[in-house]
Amino acid sequence: MKNNNFCVIMGGGIGSRFWPFSKEDRPKQFLDFFGTGRSLLQSTFDRFKKIIPIENIFVVTNDAYAELTLKQLPELSKEQVLLEPLRRNTAPAIAYSVFHIQAINPDANIVVAPSDHLILKEDIFLSEIERGLQFVEKNPFLLTLGIKPSRPETGYGYIQESHEEVDGIRKVKTFTEKPNIELAKVFYESGEFVWNSGIFLWSVKAIVEAFKMYLPDIVNKFNEGKEFFNTPREKEFIDQAFPFCPNISIDYGIMEEADNVYVIGSDFGWSDLGTWGSLHEITPKDENDNASLHCKTLYIESNDNVVTMSDDKLVVIQGLDGYIVAESDNALLICKKEEEQRIKHFVTDVKFRYGDEYI
Repeated sequence: MKNNNFCVIMGGGIGSRFWPFSKEDRPKQFLDFFGTGRSLLQSTFDRFKKIIPIENIFVVTNDAYAELTLKQLPELSKEQVLLEPLRRNTAPAIAYSVFHIQAINPDANIVVAPSDHLILKEDIFLSEIERGLQFVEKNPFLLTLGIKPSRPETGYGYIQESHEEVDGIRKVKTFTEKPNIELAKVFYESGEFVWNSGIFLWSVKAIVEAFKMYLPDIVNKFNEGKEFFNTPREKEFIDQAFPFCPNISIDYGIMEEADNVYVIGSDFGWSDLGTWGSLHEITPKDENDNASLHCKTLYIESNDNVVTMSDDKLVVIQGLDGYIVAESDNALLICKKEEEQRIKHFVTDVKFRYGDEYI
């Protein structure tokens, strides 16, 4: 069975919520956030190669990151880096990877995972992935990993589990987008909900059927060039076909619509590292809840801050409570943590006023 198992790592995001530490030419998945010597992308690859043959691991990313991806993952061949000519959200990117893998092995089982997540309990995680791959090999279902919530959280989507089970794995009742705090408390206290991790498992056959049913425009477009996948003509076809794909996520396009979705609820020390706030939460802090990355800091009358700098700078902070202080090369951000959702807008404003060199 092992050789039927494949992994797709989604590595095309621009990480604008971590600006300026993350920039368009080197987004967060290519950065070493924790000083381990490995980027988030490399750590994700290191994790999966323990249970998936290296030749069965693929990275889907943007044309702009082809060289960077191969530099960080020299174990991969060029054919294992699937390049999108433009960003169309996760559904077209996943469809591309599925068609490519289908041309190699129509009996494949696939795990799809983001490139920028943190997993602290790796043994538990890999055990759940292996369990999930066995499940989707036997059953024509779509499977996702859910995270047992540790608190009411408004920053994640939620999945409600039903009482219907197959092989001890529960069927999904509903998906819910990021709730307000009152609803998050209800979800947390009910015990019926898990956080949506964005990690998916399925067989090629099951996900192709789901695309046919729920996103036929994508599957019809890719079927026009089905004979080109896993051949030298694949890239030419993808460059022509991709602009015709709708800009839609796999969650919204398929997972929330399908009636054969199951979920494994687990706890493997997960963080999606989606925001400075999530990074602050998992980073070691001083007695006043201040977190520092890549720099020496002296905090004076300051609490609940997260600070990151380039080149091991010394930073002295006085009188700040609940701030993000982030610097990289030619840009410095000082922003209230509670306002971090505005960083994307700040990036747009900077680009409009000062051009691309700061983005």
